[in-house]
Parts: sequence; C-alpha cells; structure tokens
Amino acid sequence: MIRVITVEREYGSRGAEFATQLAKHLGWKLIDQCLIEEIAQKAGVTKKLAERCDERLDPWYHRYGKAFWHGSLERLPALPESEIFDSERMVEFVREYLGKVAEEGHCVVVGRGAASILARAPHCFHVFVYASLWRKVRWFEEQFPEHAKEAEQELAATDLRRAAYVRHFYDQEWTDRRLYHLMINSCMGFEAMVKATIDGAGLSVAARAAS
Repeated sequence: MIRVITVEREYGSRGAEFATQLAKHLGWKLIDQCLIEEIAQKAGVTKKLAERCDERLDPWYHRYGKAFWHGSLERLPALPESEIFDSERMVEFVREYLGKVAEEGHCVVVGRGAASILARAPHCFHVFVYASLWRKVRWFEEQFPEHAKEAEQELAATDLRRAAYVRHFYDQEWTDRRLYHLMINSCMGFEAMVKATIDGAGLSVAARAAS
C-alpha cells in the first residue's frame, strides 16, 4: 500500500498548494517547511541559512573556496565537515530526513528531489505538477505585482535552478517522466488533482481511514 507521496512542481504551477490539499484530504503529514526547520535545528544553523541552501546549488565561487577550506589547492588546514553548512551538507541532511520519513510513512513530501531519493523505496508514489505558461504567469503577477514584468524570466529561472539541483545531486533529469507515476496539469483544479492522485495511487477510502 502507498504510504508516501512525493510532489515535484514547476514554479507557479501551485504544486505546493496541491500537496497541502492532498495531505489534508488524506490526513497525512505535509513535509515542506517543517523539513527546513527540523534540519536547521539538527544542524545547529539558522532557518535562514537552511532556506538559502534549500533546493539550490552553491555558487561557483563557494565551491572553489571550499577546495581551499579542505586544503586541496594549497597547504591550508582543512575545516571539519561539521563546521561547513552549504547546499551539499543540506542534501546530506535531506537524504537522511527523507529516509526516515519513508520508513514512518503517511506523508506528502514537496520537492527536494524526493522522487529521486525515494525512487527505489517501497510504498512511494511520485507526482510531477506542471501548468500552462499563461496560468503560471498569472499566478506570479498576482503574488508579486511589483515584479510582474519579470514573470516569465523568474518562472524559467526557478525551474532551471530546480532542474540543475536534481541533476547535480541525484544525476536525474527533473522532468523525466520515468521518475514519476503521474504527471498532472494543475489547470484541472485541486479537487480533480487530488482525486486523480488518490485513484492513481490506489488509495481506497478504507485504506485512507486505516492510515
């Protein structure tokens, strides 16, 4: 029986909102912002720093500087891993956290390459949410009216960043249909999306009640 559903999403597709509705409908835990908070606490860093490393690659100058920190380019004393918190370290915590989540079950996970991390984990169902460009642009303009002119640029840049993150850390193509059990257009509306996901995952009313 499916006990974990992952939701990857194009920026502006409202995939995170769908995941919230899905988790509420199932009575399952939503893994999104709580992941950042718990990892920040466990790593002993601020939530702001954890957010800065969330679903992102470190800038090239950070990666170059990190080589110095480890003494690989010059004879400099290497810093212990525990003193360095960056995107690479964040991913280590995310992998560990999602591994635990998969064992516990009854949760909906948003982003973070979860479909790749849990690709071989049993009882997991993977969803990718996309939307028509005009719908995403309209959403962006409603959310950020002061930046409406940059809507398409921001939407594309965020999706490229998410794709680069998954490619770099998990060696997968973010939009590869083979990663997902269901790819769904959010233009159909949350109610239809929730029903399609529940039906696709084979979660009967009795099974949801038992969970």
